[in-house]
Amino acid sequence: MRGFFGRGPELALLAKRLRRVEDAGSGVAVALRGRRQVGKSRLVQEFCDRAGVPYMFSSATKGASPVEAVGSFLRDLRESALPAESSMVPTSVGGSWPDAFRVLAAALPACPCVVVLDELPWLSEQDGLFDGALQTAWDRLLSSRPVLLLLLGSDLHMMERLTAYDRPFFGRADNMILGPLTPADVAEALELDAPGAIDAHLVTGGLPGIVRTWPRGTPALDFLRREAEDPAAAVFSIPETALMSEFPNPDASRRVLEAVGAGDRTHANIASAAGGREGALPSGSLSPLLRRLTEEKRVLVLNEPVSTRPGRPALYHLADSNLRLYLGMLRAVQEQARRGRPEGGRRLIDRRWTAWRGRAVEPLIRQSLELAALSGHLPWPEAEAVGGWWNRQFDPEIDLIGADRAPLATRIFFAGSIKWLASPFDAHDLAALHRTAPQVPGHDPATTGLVVASLNGLSPDVDTDAVDLLWTPQDVIGAWRP
Repeated sequence: MRGFFGRGPELALLAKRLRRVEDAGSGVAVALRGRRQVGKSRLVQEFCDRAGVPYMFSSATKGASPVEAVGSFLRDLRESALPAESSMVPTSVGGSWPDAFRVLAAALPACPCVVVLDELPWLSEQDGLFDGALQTAWDRLLSSRPVLLLLLGSDLHMMERLTAYDRPFFGRADNMILGPLTPADVAEALELDAPGAIDAHLVTGGLPGIVRTWPRGTPALDFLRREAEDPAAAVFSIPETALMSEFPNPDASRRVLEAVGAGDRTHANIASAAGGREGALPSGSLSPLLRRLTEEKRVLVLNEPVSTRPGRPALYHLADSNLRLYLGMLRAVQEQARRGRPEGGRRLIDRRWTAWRGRAVEPLIRQSLELAALSGHLPWPEAEAVGGWWNRQFDPEIDLIGADRAPLATRIFFAGSIKWLASPFDAHDLAALHRTAPQVPGHDPATTGLVVASLNGLSPDVDTDAVDLLWTPQDVIGAWRP
């Protein structure tokens, strides 16, 4: 197990807020949200350890009663470094959050300090008056004191609602979003070269809990083959736990996720796969589910074809590549491990890995190109969005489209192909790209460039002058570096 790594920018942002508290002598509130297992609690604990000021860290328990929740909060306060006399903190205030926050205010020291409330949505679920009590306590008791209040939560929609304009805490907290570790973070933590780090990022989804179990310098396939012996390994247990905590019942939402994880990308295919004996899932049921999973839960990503003309159909994929790997492959590997048959799991990994990686890497490559474009590191300074394009028949399907905006662009700057295989991009691949790219609405043969993203570069039979940009694994990792 290795210690804390990465998160330099996030630590700097939190330190900036603490300096604001120190300089002004008044309170600052920050609402920090991110998907489950992304490392919010670990980040904030590391920040508290480094800050050198008194702090309190209180984590809610899902399903606890208000009396239990308030009692746990008071116990955490009593055991923290905030109160001058811990014996002055009562053990109970009858489940009243207003009274609990008054106790907190009385216990705050005169010097700058940090108060952390973890899993805040669970507190809101337990007590409908919590949000109002928090707002009142902040306005009347806490905001005038030198305290940095950190509010953490994994339910993205509920955390967004916390500071929405029609909610009590509106305008009172800075909003921060914690994403997974970047491919550059993973490369540094695992001491892997660029191709290996990309594979590791796809397998882990950038989740620190899995990265910490990965031996340094170990290629992805070797890691997966080793873990195939252990059904409780983090690469299995973390996505399994996240799935069960977010979607505990085998309902339509779970069936939709499993359909997308198995490779169904279109509305029609998802409806068919997620249906039952009565037939495909009706559009009136599926459409609201897809909106909830993309807009509220953020577990799905909606992709639309990028061009100068509106296009269809929209495609879906799982936002977390580790969950995508679990549903598409590792759940079956885990079952083999539970039955004491790791060799069966290893064969399944070997059989499915290349095809899975080839599809899973596409969003990562598009994101890296978009980051490079926004940083001004591509030959097209006006490019700001990178996606793909396809028609209703998916013939052709263009992997990369660079445009001024998405999905409906006014100008297309480049079209391109992704080849993430052992073999390099060859003359046959280039001919196919030349043949299909002009079908993209907005493509201009005189000005639209050609981009190739390739795991193993260009074949000797490809004239390098025929490609405007070769995007390598090193470029993908470099896009996340300052």
